[in-house]
Amino acid sequence: MEQKGIPPNPESIMQVGTGFWASKTLLAAIYFQLFTKLAQQESMSAAAIKTMLDLRCTDRNVYDFLDALTVLGFLNREGILESAMYSNSSNADFFLDKQKPGYIGGILEMMNDRLYGFWGNLEEGLLTGQPQNEIKNGKDMFAELYSDPNRLHQFVHAMSGIQMGNFMAFAQKFDFSPYKTLTDVGGSSGLLSVTVAKHQPHMSCISFDLPSVEPIAKHTISQFQMGDRVQIVSADFFSAPLPKADIVVMGNILHDWDEETKLLLMKKAFNAIPEGGAFVAIESIIDDERRKNVFGMMMSLNMLIETGKGFDYTFADFNKWAKIVGFKKTDLLPLAGPSSAAIANK
Repeated sequence: MEQKGIPPNPESIMQVGTGFWASKTLLAAIYFQLFTKLAQQESMSAAAIKTMLDLRCTDRNVYDFLDALTVLGFLNREGILESAMYSNSSNADFFLDKQKPGYIGGILEMMNDRLYGFWGNLEEGLLTGQPQNEIKNGKDMFAELYSDPNRLHQFVHAMSGIQMGNFMAFAQKFDFSPYKTLTDVGGSSGLLSVTVAKHQPHMSCISFDLPSVEPIAKHTISQFQMGDRVQIVSADFFSAPLPKADIVVMGNILHDWDEETKLLLMKKAFNAIPEGGAFVAIESIIDDERRKNVFGMMMSLNMLIETGKGFDYTFADFNKWAKIVGFKKTDLLPLAGPSSAAIANK
């Protein structure tokens, strides 16, 4: 909201307008695996980094690249130019080193490889209402992703990366005491099921997704040694009934679809849980006044790019759909950053 008495200032306009500069600088560093390689050395000079990454640009270009990452908060620097030594910031070390369990770079890798180019056609998406991804060339997005093991692996880990903080918050904040079983619909890598089982020893979980994702989920479950309490069920959640459980969760699923399909999926969840059971949607729920959660609105635009008909929604929207389906009560649980768990009780 504008404040009276403050003269106009173009700073915010330029900051947003050139925002893709900062984005691409980070994405380039992810592409080069700079943070992963730097973590192995603790600190390095610009010359050593230039050689390590096989960069053919001038030394000045390298200084600009590394110093921009420093100002943006991804690197630490001691000295300047030729004498500078660079190391990962604490956040980069924790979240952007591929060798660490907290790595969230999968979503950034996918943004660089897929979404960055597709977002260049946002104007066309708004003018036509048509998706601007693989579908534009006559291909089905999910069929394309799931048919290529490398692209599928990247997509699954991208979804895990963007949701990791939310899953951890949900596993610790949500009251699981009345429940014993959980089904994660569109469970992907199985991360939500594993996280809940880890933090809630009395819970048994099912990760439910397509057969092509099963090997990735099996690896996650094995990695966390949760095979005794996390099960995999493979099927298409549109054609098959959802596995029955006390809690049914959908993380970043509803926003892929139009309102009619959202209602269909919520009805399937309603049918899969008992009286007193809970349906949970974990997404970037937009604030009802649509003034604060800009990430949620940007994610909704991303659904235009990706699906054409999908959109993110407010808690008021969720309440309306929950009432239509027949849920008795709803609640909103803030999670990590701009995301929340919209909860509907049967």
